[in-house]
Amino acid sequence: MFDHISIGVTDLDRSLAFYERVLAPLGIVRAVLYDEPTGTRSAGFGLATDGPDDTPPFWLEERKGAAIACPPGMHVCFKAAERAGVHAFHAAGLAAGGACNGAPGPRPAYGPTYYAGFLTDPDGWRIEAVTFSAV
Repeated sequence: MFDHISIGVTDLDRSLAFYERVLAPLGIVRAVLYDEPTGTRSAGFGLATDGPDDTPPFWLEERKGAAIACPPGMHVCFKAAERAGVHAFHAAGLAAGGACNGAPGPRPAYGPTYYAGFLTDPDGWRIEAVTFSAV
């Protein structure tokens, strides 16, 4: 449906440290880091199994000095293969300086097999890991 999404961050190095740690349990890795001539820096993340021609679907764009605000209702959700991945994502996020925005567990209001954990990153972006696996 979409090719990629990017979010603004105030400190790319801090956000890289957070997202590299949080996304690793989901098999998501940093694929590219750009230092633009304009001074803008950005990093793209994709699955470890992606090829060199695959566009990373998730991007961080540094916006030094900018006010970063997650619009109401906006969040980014990452797929986990199983429930252990949701728990590892959540634990890694807390250890890396994120805040709990919903502990891992079933969310029956979203569907009978919806199992997710929610975090807020250091810039206030709301992120989630979800699986539909029973294990």
